[in-house]
Amino acid sequence: MPTEPEFYTQTMAKVYADQGHYEEAAEIYRHLLEKDPGQPELKEALAEIEMILSQTPSPTAKKLVPLFREWIDLAFKYRNLKKLKQITK
Repeated sequence: MPTEPEFYTQTMAKVYADQGHYEEAAEIYRHLLEKDPGQPELKEALAEIEMILSQTPSPTAKKLVPLFREWIDLAFKYRNLKKLKQITK
């Protein structure tokens, strides 16, 4: 992501969005709207990007799903092990 806002353009934001880099695209659209708030196409593009972002699970959530599955699996195994120990007493 470029760090210099003077290089932010609508084309650059579209390229980022097309590549799936929605946070970067939204940052550029917000910057452009700050400079020129009367551009309806920028508002529409930002609204579309924000809708996509609101529906996209965060990277943290994606990492948590397998961990919860493993935790549930281990909880069942532990419960079954306790039952087996009671049976074998």
